[in-house]
Amino acid sequence: MKQFIIVTGMSGAGKTMTLKVLEDFGFITIDNLPPELLPQLFKLMSAQDKNLVATVDVRNVSKDFVRVIDDISQAWGGTVKVLFLTASDEELLRRYERTRRVHPLSKGMSTREGIRAEREILAPVLQRADIVIDTSMMDLHQHRERLLQEFLIDDSGISVLISSFGYKYGVPQDASYVFDVRCLPNPYYVPELKDLTGKDQPIKDYLTQFPETHEFLALVKKFLDFAIPQFLNNVRGQLHVAVGCTGGRHRSVAVAEWIGEMYSPMYKGLHVMHRDKGHDHK
Repeated sequence: MKQFIIVTGMSGAGKTMTLKVLEDFGFITIDNLPPELLPQLFKLMSAQDKNLVATVDVRNVSKDFVRVIDDISQAWGGTVKVLFLTASDEELLRRYERTRRVHPLSKGMSTREGIRAEREILAPVLQRADIVIDTSMMDLHQHRERLLQEFLIDDSGISVLISSFGYKYGVPQDASYVFDVRCLPNPYYVPELKDLTGKDQPIKDYLTQFPETHEFLALVKKFLDFAIPQFLNNVRGQLHVAVGCTGGRHRSVAVAEWIGEMYSPMYKGLHVMHRDKGHDHK
C-alpha cells in the first residue's frame, strides 16, 4: 500500500534526517512545503506508484493546518500519516549550540524562548499526529531503525514498540505507557553481573530468582492484555511501552525483552529497542 507521510514537529528534532532515510528507501521527498499545497500534491501523486514524504516546519504551520490534514485524511484514508518529531528542550538547545544554527522563532528572543513558543504553536498538531517519535537520545542508527519499523517493516497498520531506557538519561517523551522497574533487585551491585546487559542470560537468571520479578511481570501482563488492544483500537495505530531502570542496561532491558516475547506472536509490527544499553555505565 502506498504511503503518504507528512513530517512535522520541533525544529532540530530530525526532520531533515527523516527525509534522507526515507529517500534512501525510495520515497519521493519534498522539504518545507506550505500546507495549502498538500491537497494538490497528494492529488498529483495519487496516480504515481511511489511513496511520498513531505515536511512542514513551524514557519508554515497556520491555524488551518490541522483542518488541511483532516481533509486530506478524509480524502485518502489510512494511506496518510502525520509523523511528529520531538525532543527535550535540553537536547534541542545542545543541538543548536553544536551546529550554531538559529532557531526559526528566536528573532528577538533566546533559543530557549523560541523552543517554548514553538511548542505552543505546534501543540494542536502534536495532538493530531498519528505517530510521535522522541529523538532526544537517538543516534542515527536508532533513528533509522525506528523509521524502518514505522513505515517499512510493519505493513499491518499497527505498530507496537517496546523500549528500555535509563532514568538518568531521561524518560522518552513519546512513550504511551512507562513502567518503572527500579523496584526490582539490581544486578549492577553483583560484581560478576555488572558489565553484562539484560539480554544476557545470567542477568535474566538473577532477576527470575526473586518472587517480586514474577509478580511484577504478571501485573504488567494483566495491564497490557487490556491496554494494548484498547489503545490501538481507540487512540491511534501506534503504541510505545517504555521500561525504565536507573541506567537502562540491566533490569529494563531484561523486562523489555520479556514483554516483547510475550506479545510478539500477537502483533506483527512489534519491535524491541534498547535506547541506553550501549552507554558506558562504569
